[in-house]
Amino acid sequence: MSPTEAPTADTAPFDVRVLTLFPEMFPGPLGASLAGKALMDRVWTLKTVDIRDFAGDKHGTVDDSPFGGGAGMVMRPDVIDRALSATHPGPGSGRLVYLTPRGRVLDQPLVRELAAEPGLTVLCGRYEGVDQRVLEAWAPEEISLGDFVLSGGEAAAMALLDAVIRLLPGVVGKTESLEAESFETGLLEHPHYTRPQVWAGRSVPEVLLSGHHARIVDWRRAMSEDTTRWRRPDLWDRYLAAQKQEQEGRKEQP
Repeated sequence: MSPTEAPTADTAPFDVRVLTLFPEMFPGPLGASLAGKALMDRVWTLKTVDIRDFAGDKHGTVDDSPFGGGAGMVMRPDVIDRALSATHPGPGSGRLVYLTPRGRVLDQPLVRELAAEPGLTVLCGRYEGVDQRVLEAWAPEEISLGDFVLSGGEAAAMALLDAVIRLLPGVVGKTESLEAESFETGLLEHPHYTRPQVWAGRSVPEVLLSGHHARIVDWRRAMSEDTTRWRRPDLWDRYLAAQKQEQEGRKEQP
């Protein structure tokens, strides 16, 4: 099914399970705009799991002080294990993801991979994180939003899920909107303009008013390349390497 097709009654929704100490934070922003409409239309489903429900005492204790000393608390492996055992369906149901600064940095290729799954189970850490032993036992895919620290995994989970959900079939109306976005071609997106044609003494570039489709495509490509070169040298280097590899691959073809 293409991204422009609406889901049918026979299409299984993208099944999301979020394990968190703060289930009241969801769906939050995911309940609005495109993701919210898709949730209402059952393009995707959301189940929030309160990790405290799996604590082993009447106080709902989910954390303890770290062995070896140090500041902060660590989420207990036995509690996390019980929560995952009760809620993660296992193989064939989609990946298990743990949001952590130690993880692979989220990028658009990974977002596309996750969107191709039947669903996701997302574990949101708090405090100093989760006991390493339960991570070794369950081997979740560890993902980070970048080189900074949040108060917990919930905000990161919302960002990840928003990126994934908008790629699900039927969520975004026009396929072109997805294909032209930043990172889809390895480049940042070109500048955008709309009415009025002249604003605060600034005019829209003439090429965008020309009606010449090929010239507009060339201009947008050039702007994407210039923007990427100056703003994200790391992306630009990767883009050049990919272009070189592609050219060499063509030369090797008989």
